[in-house]
Amino acid sequence: MGKNKKEIDNDFDEIIEDDKKKSGIIRKLFFLIILICIIIVIYSRYVGTSGLITKEYNVKNTKLPQSFNGLKIAHFSDFHYGRTTNIENLKYVAKEINLLKADIVVFTGDFFDKNTKLSDDEINQIIEVLSSINSTYGKYYVTGNYDILYDNYADIFNNSEFSNLDDKYEIILSKQNESILLSGTNYKSDLKYLEELFKNELPTYKINIMHIPDVYDKIKDYNYDLVLSGHSHNGQVTIPFYGALYTPNGAKKYYKPYYKLDNTDMYISSGIGTSNYDFRLFNRPSINFYRLNSK
Repeated sequence: MGKNKKEIDNDFDEIIEDDKKKSGIIRKLFFLIILICIIIVIYSRYVGTSGLITKEYNVKNTKLPQSFNGLKIAHFSDFHYGRTTNIENLKYVAKEINLLKADIVVFTGDFFDKNTKLSDDEINQIIEVLSSINSTYGKYYVTGNYDILYDNYADIFNNSEFSNLDDKYEIILSKQNESILLSGTNYKSDLKYLEELFKNELPTYKINIMHIPDVYDKIKDYNYDLVLSGHSHNGQVTIPFYGALYTPNGAKKYYKPYYKLDNTDMYISSGIGTSNYDFRLFNRPSINFYRLNSK
């Protein structure tokens, strides 16, 4: 027997009510997703780009001369002055590095960003802060791809008592007259300096600093023990269980914080500032701190 009109009307009302409930749930989910997206954007812009953490690493290698056992290296990179960083951030970086009492301090490029504009007063302040960074054996830097846009980049670091290692090297001697090699590779190097350098008898333990991490494949045959790089920001915006959403050219193959490549330990700084977009997510501004051990 078919349903009467009242029963049909009741069924229709139930269908309408179910549709309203589903529409309500969908609307709530939609607004919840929008709210979550807004929170993520605000967090990654204002919280994710603030503060500073220190990533500490123990680097073991029996080739390290005994007198350098416990050598401490502070590594900072990609400050991108003027985007999400300023002179106060730089002062904090210098303070944190000095607390580490590093033996060697290295900067691996992109102190500036493509749109950075500086007054003479700001330049003097930057030199004053960078000069305040202390080390036992020395402070060193290489040039980033944005730094070449500024004629005063090298002057700022040179006047801050940092030594330029673009396609250059230094032999660092301990008090016991043992030595390690510290070299630097310009991001657009033709590597001729390495061809000449490795014709000589060199220390057993070799360190190279550079800006572009993918350059590693061009220097891997020189068998460096430790390579320190920047540029990738480790992705700047990362998603748990997925990784970096985007990496720049020159950091397509190597962009994560650490790689073991044959006998080479390669560390890539996540940087301090931001580039291309002013957001950081699950990737706070940081400096790296290495303790080298021979045992």
